[in-house]
Amino acid sequence: MSLVPWWGWVLLGLSFFWMLGAHNRVVALRTAIISAWSQVDGVLQARLQALAALRAAVEPRLAAEQAALDAVAAAHAQLAQAAEAMRPRPTDEDGPAALARAEAALAPALVRLSALIEQHADWRHEEAVARPQQVLQELAPRWQFARQMFNDAAAAYNAAIEQFPTRLLKRLFRFRRAGSF
Repeated sequence: MSLVPWWGWVLLGLSFFWMLGAHNRVVALRTAIISAWSQVDGVLQARLQALAALRAAVEPRLAAEQAALDAVAAAHAQLAQAAEAMRPRPTDEDGPAALARAEAALAPALVRLSALIEQHADWRHEEAVARPQQVLQELAPRWQFARQMFNDAAAAYNAAIEQFPTRLLKRLFRFRRAGSF
């Protein structure tokens, strides 16, 4: 028995265990993205509920501002749809981009609605209006933190699948870039 076949088997075994370790590392990073998405989704659902409650509380009183209410409703629906589309596969690259677009559409509509509410000082003290506004304010830092956690997890995953030699496994195991928002 010669040394060449023996070294060949050793190299093959080392390659196999390296590939197994690299695969497990990338899968763990992808799992971190999914875990971070659950945090984002929880905050997002709470925001959507608070926004729906706020809109329901002021809608009868702001009949003259139907355009503002329609903008909030459309942005709310777009955000809910983007979140629903992202739930099955939070590691896809397109999902966070759609969520970011929906969030960008919601921001000016929410600012306009808040300005309309501020014009009516007596509404701010009513529980039906004050409570959803308070919830939205309390969720703002949690939303930023959850988004940052998701983006950090996606960046770590993307860096791992682009690094050599792990990049060699990208096609074999169909690792795709994760999106961020």
